[in-house]
Amino acid sequence: MAIRFRLGEIMEQRGLDQKDIIEITGLSRNTVKVLALGAIARVDFESLNKLCMALSVTPGELIEYAPDDK
Repeated sequence: MAIRFRLGEIMEQRGLDQKDIIEITGLSRNTVKVLALGAIARVDFESLNKLCMALSVTPGELIEYAPDDK
């Protein structure tokens, strides 16, 4: 896939776990789990906004475009 969600990487860099993200964002456990694993095809703006605010990042820091080499 050409677009990656980088929450898991950011969590690792900052020493955060899924429980921390759940507490500071109010997102559901399942939402945080799939976002952290990068196993999601879409994310709603409300969730993206909560993550950006809680982590002091921009959407561009959470979402990476990595084109497939074909």
